[in-house]
Amino acid sequence: MISLSDIEAAAARLRGVAHRTPVFTSSTLDRELGGSVWLKAENLQRGGSFKIRGAYNKVSTLAEGERAAGVVAFSSGNHAQAVAIAAGLCETRAVIVMPDDAPPTKLAATAGYGAEIVTYDRYREDRAEIADRLARDRGLTLIPPYDDPSIMAGQGTAALELIGQVGPPDVLVVPVGGGGLIAGSGTALRAHRDDAVVIGVEPEGADDTRRSLETGTRVELDGVPRTIADGLQPVTPGISTLEVNRRVVDRVVVVTDEQIRAAMRFLFERTKLVVEPSGAVGVAALLAGIIDAGGRRVGVILSGGNVGADRFIEVISEGSGRDA
Repeated sequence: MISLSDIEAAAARLRGVAHRTPVFTSSTLDRELGGSVWLKAENLQRGGSFKIRGAYNKVSTLAEGERAAGVVAFSSGNHAQAVAIAAGLCETRAVIVMPDDAPPTKLAATAGYGAEIVTYDRYREDRAEIADRLARDRGLTLIPPYDDPSIMAGQGTAALELIGQVGPPDVLVVPVGGGGLIAGSGTALRAHRDDAVVIGVEPEGADDTRRSLETGTRVELDGVPRTIADGLQPVTPGISTLEVNRRVVDRVVVVTDEQIRAAMRFLFERTKLVVEPSGAVGVAALLAGIIDAGGRRVGVILSGGNVGADRFIEVISEGSGRDA
């Protein structure tokens, strides 16, 4: 459903809008893993995550009438901020449906970018139904968080940049929520190197994409999974993202919350990067030995860094034996 030309067109639209984020390395990480690891720091992206790539690519290509009427989106935080930013840049209004327990920093940032926020209970209400109702009632255009070709193409520019910075890696490791980032990134890498290995990472208990790919059917989890990785909690993969990921993803692995905490601590102490739980799952899988980096060139997308100081301290301190 998407191609390299779609991703390249998105990259052209994003020029001067999204940051060309840096790639970090760690000699300690390479030594421990026995490979060469490149960390694509989307935690330093505009809005604090990769999401601006897809959101702007979608909003900027809306018809004039759609853009004039405004947009609506649902998100736990990163897509929310991205759509709010994109709407502002495209001179339209944004209404964002967010869970009432979303991190306060993400709620505040989304409001700060000028969006109207409508909250809901993520464990009792359906965010997609709320957004669909708002779209009908107010004449807004829905900007999906992942299940859309323009969104996937925009997200794929992260991997396209990585390839331009360090060359095509042997292995690409990508966090998986709804599957848009890995769909776009996997498509970009496959176009440059078909023998590369594309691996997704989900939190334990939130492995809807892993189960869907393994069973060949679109699996829906029984309720919203509880994990510190709040950005990776969709209960089922997108229809379009799953179809793309059937072709471009080799496998999906899972990590525990404690492994995510360890990765966040490592990234902070060794690379001085503040990465939110969802963004650290790739490094978590590598440090835990779930993905073998031995003798290989590995690219890892650190998908976001939207975590408040208090929450960051709380997360990395829990179970570490250290004082908060």
